[in-house]
Amino acid sequence: MPEIWRMILQLPFYLAFALLLAYLSQQPAYQHQDPGHALIKLSLSHAGEHKEECRRLTPEELAELAPNMRRPISCNRERLPLLVEIVLDDNLLYRAYLAPAGLSRDGESTVYKRFPVTAGTHTITARLRDSNRLEGFDYEHSEAISLSPQQNFVIGFNADTGGFIFL
Repeated sequence: MPEIWRMILQLPFYLAFALLLAYLSQQPAYQHQDPGHALIKLSLSHAGEHKEECRRLTPEELAELAPNMRRPISCNRERLPLLVEIVLDDNLLYRAYLAPAGLSRDGESTVYKRFPVTAGTHTITARLRDSNRLEGFDYEHSEAISLSPQQNFVIGFNADTGGFIFL
């Protein structure tokens, strides 16, 4: 008989917990983004050029190396950082130097950023420098876009297909 009383006394606590769980699953209402805004997402992963040029080893330098290490060309693994800029309607939206990944700084530089903007017609320009030039950009793409409310607009990058991709 004491087992029945224990279950009867636990019932209000289980019921209160279930009601609290049901309330929290519905409230507060979560809104992903403002109703009048669109979202621009920048997502890219790209390796910059090598920091130093590869050089051909002399026969004397090759002779000093162990037989299994004798490669005629020596290349430093380290890569240059990327400079990325996003301009929206002649206003700089994003600018960053992206360091290469890895302990030897020989990996790809990666970025993922989100920018909420007002819906409507905009001119967007994406620029990237992956070389050691001091001015200008190696890749640049500009386009007039029309963003509807709640739209996700993605800026991707693929060097093999010519650079920036607007989706």
